[in-house]
Amino acid sequence: MNSLSHLASLVSGYDPDALPVAQAQHLIGQFVTPVTAVEKLALRSALDRVLADDLVSPIDVPPHDNSAMDGYALRGADLHATQPVTLTVAATVLAGGGFQGTLGAGECVRIMTGAPMPAGCDTVVPQELTQDASETAVTIPPGAVKPGDNRRRQGEDLQAGKPALRAGKILRPADLGLIASLGIAEVPVYRRLRVAFFSTGDELRSIGEPLDPGCIYDSNRYTLYGMLARLGCEVIDMGVVKDEPAALEAAFRSACENADAVITSGGVSVGDADYTKQMMATLGEVAFWKIAIRPGRPMAFGRIASNGRSAYLFGLPGNPVAVMVAFYFFARDALLRMMGAYAEPLPRLQAVSQAPIRKKPGRTEYQRGMLSAGADGRATVRITGSQGSGILRSMSEANCMVVLHHEQGTVNAGDLVEVVPFDGLL
Repeated sequence: MNSLSHLASLVSGYDPDALPVAQAQHLIGQFVTPVTAVEKLALRSALDRVLADDLVSPIDVPPHDNSAMDGYALRGADLHATQPVTLTVAATVLAGGGFQGTLGAGECVRIMTGAPMPAGCDTVVPQELTQDASETAVTIPPGAVKPGDNRRRQGEDLQAGKPALRAGKILRPADLGLIASLGIAEVPVYRRLRVAFFSTGDELRSIGEPLDPGCIYDSNRYTLYGMLARLGCEVIDMGVVKDEPAALEAAFRSACENADAVITSGGVSVGDADYTKQMMATLGEVAFWKIAIRPGRPMAFGRIASNGRSAYLFGLPGNPVAVMVAFYFFARDALLRMMGAYAEPLPRLQAVSQAPIRKKPGRTEYQRGMLSAGADGRATVRITGSQGSGILRSMSEANCMVVLHHEQGTVNAGDLVEVVPFDGLL
């Protein structure tokens, strides 16, 4: 495995005091590796798990040509473009049944949705488009359908012997239905990723403890818990750790001995206790970066080890909004990669800014916004008030993140900006 320092040395113009967002994301992505342990789960237990092997379809789906409508199955050659055609109804075919005979010219069958298409039939006319229907005959108006309409072909959804789902797919509700349609009861998935997290700071108190003068309640563990649980990780909450060498060393060692990844909040900013950084570096290879970003400039990343076990470390800032920004734009993709998942990039949309947004070139900014539709139907966005990194309300009220890129300057009202919707993310 490449060392972090080696990977960093390959980055053109690498500057740990002003690392662009894209470079930090690339380095993290190159450094982490997926888990390899696999388990088989019953289908209903596999929701939101990561598929470990390609799932090959044992059958065609659908297994035969079938009707997409309730109506009449017929030969397309019997249709006429300019005049009605009256056909003899030879039989009725229900879903789960079939027609074993052979239709002659001018004949059709009454057919239900999902029923197998009789031999020789290639078209279905929906019953609502027919005329003068009786048990023995039906009239098809000219132009009601075209030959081949409303027929589902055998294997048009899935073909036997071909992959139905690829390894790395996070199994969603539609995937469970697809797997069930193949008659597969168990699927191989990667084991859950174990992530330990804790907050550092003498001023932090947990919910239920008295709030002494100068102290605050720890909110970061609850947002981290929610983000990790939403991602599908097995979470280990280690509480609040004091800024003391012995306590920090014990926490780091316990975390990396019991988890695949460790996430901390606080303790990586300029002015924080030196022994926090020293402790991280003593236990492994950790880079402390000043990323060209707002909010969330200070961040630590690397790998730590204790008693033969190792874990990746994400040292996030202490301010609540900075924690969430750093998690979603640095840790999230890395954790998905560790889970064995292939993760599509976060969806990004273009929206019209309703007001000017001040911005200096030379750093990437993530501002919280409200995305909506304007009077003309175009997407518009406005910033949710004060954007301080400690104002968690700005995240709670927002429904998107406005991404202002590294070289971008001040945005004028009416300019297009890039936004990342929260729906499905938060």
